[in-house]
Amino acid sequence: MTTVRKKLGDILVANGTISEKTLQRVLEKAKKTHLKVGVLLEDIGIVTGGEIAAALAEQFRCKTAREFAGYHYSPELLKTIPVEVATKHFLFPLKLEQKRLFLAIADPTDTRIVSNLAANKELTIIPFIATRGDIMAAINKHYLGSQTISDKRKTVLIVEDNAAISSELERVLSKEGYRIVTAKDGIEAFKKAISEAPHVIITDKEMPLFDGYKLLESLKTLPETMRTPVILLTASQNITEESDAFNKGFFDFIAKPVKHVTLIARIKRALETFDGQG
Repeated sequence: MTTVRKKLGDILVANGTISEKTLQRVLEKAKKTHLKVGVLLEDIGIVTGGEIAAALAEQFRCKTAREFAGYHYSPELLKTIPVEVATKHFLFPLKLEQKRLFLAIADPTDTRIVSNLAANKELTIIPFIATRGDIMAAINKHYLGSQTISDKRKTVLIVEDNAAISSELERVLSKEGYRIVTAKDGIEAFKKAISEAPHVIITDKEMPLFDGYKLLESLKTLPETMRTPVILLTASQNITEESDAFNKGFFDFIAKPVKHVTLIARIKRALETFDGQG
């Protein structure tokens, strides 16, 4: 006999975390935004990550893991989950013991990735539900070597494989008082968008590994980065490039060669939008 699993929203209503009316409103919004109910509830501040994790643990009959970033993890253990997989799916390996991998996971409904890991590594996966915040803190510290950001300046991530152009953009924006983070390709940019929490991203269109469009597509899949304004930088002479960029979801478009006054104005406008979302 198959056991019917309770829905996450029903669990949150039953334990008094949210009301039935709130649940119905969030369900309607989830249909429009295509976001999962738990992600949406946490994103708009109705519930905490800890409350979501506890409800998911009840729903899937798992244990929870909390505040595990401060522990030591061997390089061998970290290699069981590639950093790209960890950041994309919010996973973190906690312990490997006799072919059993104890795995912190934010979304236990993402069964495909867990099944693939089990099959490819010939491991039995023991899931522990954790908050996205705790997983991200562990990824930042143990995979990306990044600590909590204390710098209060606005952060701009520049993604450009041309070193001369990247240095020039960094010089101009640094003079305006911004904290600058750079990346040479889309993969590196995706990691830094998560670990450095930039307020705005300016990315070249043509880059190694994946281009500016692929970067934007990847950023839109994560609640933590989906609203970050992304500006496309391109030397393309295609007359439809600008409209294509806006249609794909870029916040703005700057043609090369970049005029300093244009760059500064577009960054300022993007930052004002970012602040307005907060």
